[in-house]
Amino acid sequence: MIEPAFFFEQVKKNGTDFFAGVPDSLLKNLCAYITDNESDERHIIPANEGSAVALATGHHLATGSIPLVYMQNSGIGNAVNPLLSLVDSDVYRIPMVLVIGWRGEPGKKDEPQHVTQGRLTCPLLETMGIPYVIMAEDHDSLNKQIDDCYRSIRETGRPFAFVVKKDSFAPYSLQKNIPVTAEMTRETAIETVLLASRSDDIFVSTTGMASRELYELREKHGMGHGKDFLTVGSMGHASQIALGIALEKKNRRVVCIDGDGAALMQMGGLALIGERKPENYIHIVINNGAHDSVGGQPTIALSVDLAGIAKACGYASAVQVSSSEALRAELENNAAGPRLVEVRVLKGARKDLGRPKESPQENKQAFMQFVAE
Repeated sequence: MIEPAFFFEQVKKNGTDFFAGVPDSLLKNLCAYITDNESDERHIIPANEGSAVALATGHHLATGSIPLVYMQNSGIGNAVNPLLSLVDSDVYRIPMVLVIGWRGEPGKKDEPQHVTQGRLTCPLLETMGIPYVIMAEDHDSLNKQIDDCYRSIRETGRPFAFVVKKDSFAPYSLQKNIPVTAEMTRETAIETVLLASRSDDIFVSTTGMASRELYELREKHGMGHGKDFLTVGSMGHASQIALGIALEKKNRRVVCIDGDGAALMQMGGLALIGERKPENYIHIVINNGAHDSVGGQPTIALSVDLAGIAKACGYASAVQVSSSEALRAELENNAAGPRLVEVRVLKGARKDLGRPKESPQENKQAFMQFVAE
């Protein structure tokens, strides 16, 4: 295993003094170390991976140094545009180190949403003309790879990527924890929403632990799973999936259970919801100020007025709550939407939290049958 401190110190020795990215479960120990040991000015967690590439570009243009961008391989999709139309050697030729968590590595069991992305990670980098290595798992070999990386970058002016397998980084626990003023866990908030919902409400939940908790709460209360579309991948897009349904099923209430990191990642979705004004839409944004599913790295959501943004985008109403009673009252309110309810919750999840037993295709089939009723 690679000590996060070793990797951090080696890239710093090579002149990298700026870090940006979206946290990943495979990189969580490195991300946590960077968070604890780099200043807020030199380490930024932006809304999405494309923004991280753009931030790194700006840093290079201002300083001439070589920045580092980290992401899960699913985030390559958000980064392709700036990597090819901004950073590419045929455009501005911007140097940077990319560190990419390899979810869905071929031959390793993983969740369905990671399988294709895992198989295509290395071919995608090859297609984009980005040289890469599979990160070594011992310090001596990694030291040589890092030397080769910076030699390549300085000779070509192009990015170089490290593709990181599961368990490559040694454990490291995040020390910087931003406190959240709240009375509920995320699971309690979701349970409150379920118990206050109508029998024909349609649910769309965001990727990560929120969907896993929704699934287990349905099991706990014997409610079945057909009412829920579990957005197991495609982070940030649950609100637009819910909007697409709400616009077609105007006689049914559609409840989107979103996360703060996901809402920030595709914040333009709030503007479209506000512009379309679906009266049957309730947008629940569960905010613990963290990317909780991938190591608890902070988001900026605790310092952002999400309710104010929703109102400015045209939502009929938007409020912030932190108690079960206030949340229940919002769900029992029959006022026309679109309505946003930001729910402040504590960080963390149960250690024994499971995963859906049905495949995504089975979830889709049951969900479409419920929506058609």
